[in-house]
Amino acid sequence: MTANEFRRLALGFPETSEKSHMDHPDFRVAGKLFATLGYPDEDWAMVKLTPIEQEMFVKAQPTVFKPCNGVWGRRGATNVNLKSARKPVIRRALLAAWRLTAPKQLQHMADPEE
Repeated sequence: MTANEFRRLALGFPETSEKSHMDHPDFRVAGKLFATLGYPDEDWAMVKLTPIEQEMFVKAQPTVFKPCNGVWGRRGATNVNLKSARKPVIRRALLAAWRLTAPKQLQHMADPEE
């Protein structure tokens, strides 16, 4: 997966916008961050998951997902190794992150089968 493919997937969710956070692109719904690109470097991204979702993704795809360092990682922030990632898995992770962050009135708008 490339950064541009990750970007296209993230921007495919309803009401999502791209902004910048700490000098790298981020993706937000209703002004709240759910994913970033380029951290810790250009080969990585981050998705904001629950700790339980994080554990499931890391166990299922340990070469793709790893907890971020520190308290953010313990709270569910999860690094994504783009070079090892496949589109269906990343779309599921982005959907989980988007749903965790989106206001309840928007959550029905994301079709998990897209």
